[in-house]
Amino acid sequence: MLPCDHKMAFYMKNHFFLPTLLLVVSVQVVAQDLAPTKVHVNGVVLHYIERGQGEPLILLHGGVGDYSSWRVQVDSFSHQYRVVSYSRRYNYPNGNPSRAKNYSAYVDAKDLAAFIHELKLHRVHLVGLSAGALTALVFAVQHPEMVNSLVLAEPPVHEWVKDFPGGGIVYKEFMTRVWGPVTKAFRQGDTVQAMRTFVDGLSGVRRFDHLAPEARSSILRNARAIEALTRSSDPFSKLSREQVRGLDIPCLIVTGENTITIHKLVDEELARLLPNAKQAVIPNAGHGSPRDNPISFDRKVLEFLTGLRK
Repeated sequence: MLPCDHKMAFYMKNHFFLPTLLLVVSVQVVAQDLAPTKVHVNGVVLHYIERGQGEPLILLHGGVGDYSSWRVQVDSFSHQYRVVSYSRRYNYPNGNPSRAKNYSAYVDAKDLAAFIHELKLHRVHLVGLSAGALTALVFAVQHPEMVNSLVLAEPPVHEWVKDFPGGGIVYKEFMTRVWGPVTKAFRQGDTVQAMRTFVDGLSGVRRFDHLAPEARSSILRNARAIEALTRSSDPFSKLSREQVRGLDIPCLIVTGENTITIHKLVDEELARLLPNAKQAVIPNAGHGSPRDNPISFDRKVLEFLTGLRK
């Protein structure tokens, strides 16, 4: 999550009014100050925050995020929903030991199922980014009766890309340029280099070294989650196209305007497969659209959710 001064610069650049600026900055402080609660589910401890009333809406962060990554969204969505933002098993501040040898989105989906049962939420709206979006998608395939709607922001179903015309090259480039070096750096004990490669690779630009110290610290405190994937025997478990095609749940597929090619290809395939899907492109945003352009992201999500009530 970018610090307040970076967000103010972003909004100034895009000519938003000062009252809006002050509202967004104050919202971040309020959400950041929410003390997390912890629950024991599925053999692990998960920390979460919640705010608001109404239909339950769960926020699922990306690989280098945690429950606090959704500060702006917690406020935006909690005016109409009971918003819950939790940290997946290896993300801050959870201290769960990395014991899952086959760690993947399927493990996180089992955690999510147990988490929902523990909070007695029953049917939920799921809003996920990156690895969190993949967790939401896997969960929906396994438990469609528990999901009211899906918002999927670039889930990394990268295996699908290999079947596209020219997709094999895109997939190989990503694995060679990003995932391979990330795995190697972790095995050499160089966490900083591993996360630098991961963040820059998903951004498509050299981003890590230009982040404020607070933002880098936030990423590094969540490095365990990425390292757990690199050590997994099955980090990218296959997701059946047929199962996704049979998922008749309202879905919004969110793509950052400036995201890298492999994510755009996956989102296009999702839009083709899902029978009840809409698409939204977030301008001036990359892979982290809720962070890069929160006003546009939140507006698109709320428009989608409001439309479900009509």
